[in-house]
Amino acid sequence: MLFLVAALLLFGLVMGTVAHAPFTFTLVAAAVIAAWLGVFALRERHGRRRHTSTSTQ
Repeated sequence: MLFLVAALLLFGLVMGTVAHAPFTFTLVAAAVIAAWLGVFALRERHGRRRHTSTSTQ
């Protein structure tokens, strides 16, 4: 429960910061985060494929 309260507090802080940031900065930050998440997803997918193929042999 404490984790949920801390997460909501942090979320409110971040959303408040974004509301006061310039729109172009918000778009650039969103693009950087989206690219990072995409790279992370590709690395996870590639790592799982490699791991499962070696564990079945």
